[in-house]
Amino acid sequence: MELSYIRQGGCAVAELTGPEPVLTDAQSALELAMTARYAAGADRLLVDKAAVAEDFFILSTGLAGEILQKFVNYQVKMAVYGDFSRYTSKPLRDFIHESNQGEHFWFVPTREEALRRLTEG
Repeated sequence: MELSYIRQGGCAVAELTGPEPVLTDAQSALELAMTARYAAGADRLLVDKAAVAEDFFILSTGLAGEILQKFVNYQVKMAVYGDFSRYTSKPLRDFIHESNQGEHFWFVPTREEALRRLTEG
């Protein structure tokens, strides 16, 4: 796991990258939220999809809800970037669509769009 920090548009953003999943359960989400929030004062998290466990994208596991709840509790916004086109589940596609309409969690194709969502207004 690699966690780096970006300052853009007056916002502190923690960026999580790495070749292996790091967000694998509620505990890893809690640790990441606390590290971002309290070690660097970042209330926004930019995440490479490769750092998210595949079970997150199977809504019936409940993992997505557990992880997102930790970020809600610690008031950390998150944008995940990567290719989501291979997921054909209607509930997952609806979840991604609804998340992208909100103000706290986004699932977008590029790092640039993810960073823009996290740092705009």
